[in-house]
Amino acid sequence: MANGVFHTGYGIKIELTHADLGHPDRPELLKEITQPVDQRDRELLECLEHHKRGVCRAEDEDRSPWMAIRRRTVDGRTTLLAAHLPVRQRPTAEESDKHKAMKERIARAADRHGLTAEVEARSTDGRVRNDILGTGHAERIGWEAQYSPITASTVRRRSQVAADLGILPLWVTNSDRAALINRAPWARVDDFSSKDIASPRTMLVRGGVRHLQSWKCSRTAERTCPANGTFCGQFHAHWELPALCLPQRPHTEVDQLVVTSADGEHVPMRIPSQRDPRSVTRVWVPADDRDEWRKIFGPDDSANQEPEAPDGELTFTEEALDSVCRYGEENKVFNDRRIRRDTADAAGLHTFSEVPPRLFKIPQPREQSLDVTPQQRQEAAVLYGCDAWLIGPCAGCGAAIHRYGPGSAHACRTCRARVSRRGRT
Repeated sequence: MANGVFHTGYGIKIELTHADLGHPDRPELLKEITQPVDQRDRELLECLEHHKRGVCRAEDEDRSPWMAIRRRTVDGRTTLLAAHLPVRQRPTAEESDKHKAMKERIARAADRHGLTAEVEARSTDGRVRNDILGTGHAERIGWEAQYSPITASTVRRRSQVAADLGILPLWVTNSDRAALINRAPWARVDDFSSKDIASPRTMLVRGGVRHLQSWKCSRTAERTCPANGTFCGQFHAHWELPALCLPQRPHTEVDQLVVTSADGEHVPMRIPSQRDPRSVTRVWVPADDRDEWRKIFGPDDSANQEPEAPDGELTFTEEALDSVCRYGEENKVFNDRRIRRDTADAAGLHTFSEVPPRLFKIPQPREQSLDVTPQQRQEAAVLYGCDAWLIGPCAGCGAAIHRYGPGSAHACRTCRARVSRRGRT
C-alpha cells in the first residue's frame, strides 16, 4: 500500500499521512475518498506511479491501478493507507455459487419447519432486499449470505434500514475477518464448497452464537479466575463459545438457527465491553440465557447505550509523500489487511462479590442466622463431614447444614428437593 494517491477528479495528489491530506482548502476530502467503492467512481483514485509513468508493478499481479483507502490498526494506532483494487469488481464464480447454495439451504430449512421464506424479498418501498426473509412466531429474519467482501459502513447502513422496517438482519459469512462481524447480528460457518452447502450435510455455526457461563471463583472451581489466573472468591459471568462451556454445549446448526431465530429461541444481544462501553460484541444467545443475564445485571438499557466506537481514531505521521508503487513489498500482516474479528475470547465478563438474592430459587428466611448451640454445631459438622466453622443456616428453613467452603450447598436436601419437584410440575 502507498501513503498517497492521485485524485483523478480534482487532478491533485493526496497525502494520506497528513491530517489535511495536503489540501487544507478541502475539508470534505477525507469523507469523499473513504466512501465505499460501490458508491463512487471506481477510477477516482489512481496509483501515483501509474499516474506518472503509465504503468505500475501491481498490474503484473492481476491488480488494477485504481485505489481504495483503507484503515490499518497496528499496536493500537490507526492510519490511512491506499490499496490497489482487484481487476474484477463482481464476486468470483465460486463466491456466487456459494451465495446461491446458502440461500437455497436457508429457504429449504425454513420451508421444512413450516416457516414462511421469501427469496430475494424486497420491501414495498424498495429500500430493503433480503436474500431470504424468514418469518416465524417471534421475528422476521432478513438473512444475508455474504461470501464476497463488503464494507462495515454498508453492513451498518443496510442493517439499520432493515431494522427500521421491523426486520432483524442476520449476516452469514465464512470468514473470521469479515467486516460484518460485530457490526450487525451475524453467524460464521465453515468454508464449505457450494456443493457441500447445498447438500444435507450438517453445517455448524462456528462463530456468533454464545452461551452464558456463571460460577463462583473458588479454589475447587473448574475454571481458573479470569482476573488473576487462580481464584479470587468472587462470582463471574460471561458469554462463551459452546465448545468452551463447562459442561460443553452442543454447536448450533445453521438449519437450526433458521428456525430458532425466527421463533425467538435464539435472540441477538449487544454486549458492551467492560473496558470500553463503545466496543461492542454482537452475539446470538439462547433466550433462557438472555433472561438469566438480565436477572443478574438487570434489563438492557438501550436508551443509555454508549455510541459504538469508530474503527479507530486516525493517526497522521506526516511522512513525506512516496510516489513509488509498493505493491508486493508488504509483510503478511500487510497483505492480509483485515484483522481477525471473530475470536474465541469470552465476551462481556462481569465480576461481582455476592450472588444477587433475586437469583435464589429458595427464598431466604427472615433471619439469615444460625440459632444453635456449640454442641449442635459440632454434631452437624460430624453429620456433614466438615469443620464446625463451615456450618451455616439453610436458605430455605434455617436448619444447620454444610453451608460454606468446598462441597457446600445453599440449602438443605429437603428444600432443594421441594424446589426441584415444583420445577417439574
